[in-house]
Amino acid sequence: MKMPTYFISHGGGPWPYIQEWDDQYKALRESLEHLPAELPEKPKAILMISAHWIEREIQLMASEKPGMLYDYYGFPEHTYHVHYNAPGEPALATRVQTMLSQAGFETAIDLDRGFDHGAFVPLAVSFPEADIPVLQVSINRSFDPDYHIRMGQALAPLRDEGILIIGSGLSYHNLRMLDARGTEPSAQFDQWLQSKLLDTSQEERFQALRNWEQAPSARIAHAQEDHLIPLMVAVGAAGDDAASCVYHETNAFGTITASSFKFG
Repeated sequence: MKMPTYFISHGGGPWPYIQEWDDQYKALRESLEHLPAELPEKPKAILMISAHWIEREIQLMASEKPGMLYDYYGFPEHTYHVHYNAPGEPALATRVQTMLSQAGFETAIDLDRGFDHGAFVPLAVSFPEADIPVLQVSINRSFDPDYHIRMGQALAPLRDEGILIIGSGLSYHNLRMLDARGTEPSAQFDQWLQSKLLDTSQEERFQALRNWEQAPSARIAHAQEDHLIPLMVAVGAAGDDAASCVYHETNAFGTITASSFKFG
């Protein structure tokens, strides 16, 4: 059965492993825990596009047993010893590389890359059994919206094969303004996202995201757009499927508006 695609806001650092943050992340946790119930069946594999893997070309994780990449700083010691033991899928990596190469993308296989926190943190909440193969894929450091929309379009056939495509980032990502200064900009940008993703046609979405910098508070919400780019891939893979908001709160990080979206 055809899988939906997702753009998820993955939260801050290793939050599921910090008990004192349970209340702060209650809404996000509940949305991620509910994600499997929104699917038509258990995925045969998960293709995860993380904001935390940025390369010159599209790189694909191809280890049979991916390790861990603790790409965060200043957190409790135990968060540097957590493990998400999902298997890799080298055969799928090779196939996806062929699909992307045939679509004109420069690609490379990475045999050493481990799961970064943009991947393992949300997956550990949504799929704690870690029994579904995961293929993590990088984004391109150009951050070109159209490039990543086309990347998603090239990956779209995988949805008909039971492969779940997830773009993992944040709808608002300005680490210098994760306080009251970010309240209004995050709300403005989120309202724009809602208006451009929900109840719109495929081409309307594509055009809006190609020109996302024109959105209200765009460059405050994303001084660097690495955490927005996975949305472009998810939208490209979604085609003309309807969108829904599956997570939304106005007090993320205490003062910030944040959302996640499902397509299909």
